[in-house]
Amino acid sequence: MKGLFIEYPKCSTCKKAKTWLVENNVQFEERHIVDNNPSKEELSEWIEKSNFPIKKFFNTSGILYREMNLKDKINDATKEELISILSENGMLVKRPIFLFKDKVLVGFKEAEYEELIK
Repeated sequence: MKGLFIEYPKCSTCKKAKTWLVENNVQFEERHIVDNNPSKEELSEWIEKSNFPIKKFFNTSGILYREMNLKDKINDATKEELISILSENGMLVKRPIFLFKDKVLVGFKEAEYEELIK
């Protein structure tokens, strides 16, 4: 089975995750999150499948997140409004996102990746 690894290549967490996938012989297709930003439809599907709150999909440590004052807006906006914001710029989306076996992982925690590929 082949996964989809959505990344920002300069991101250190993405590099760690990719290294882990390669070292564990996990096949995956790469996708640059800025060049090919997730659509509203994709984000909706991934949020649903992941069972994570939508806030987990935001790159809260990013410059753009702070510039847009999203910390203040995120609690008052609807799910649809938040998905729309995320779909506008890949730099707002937490990464990496790894889609594998109908599961969705956001960020990189080695234990979660290990559990997923079992």
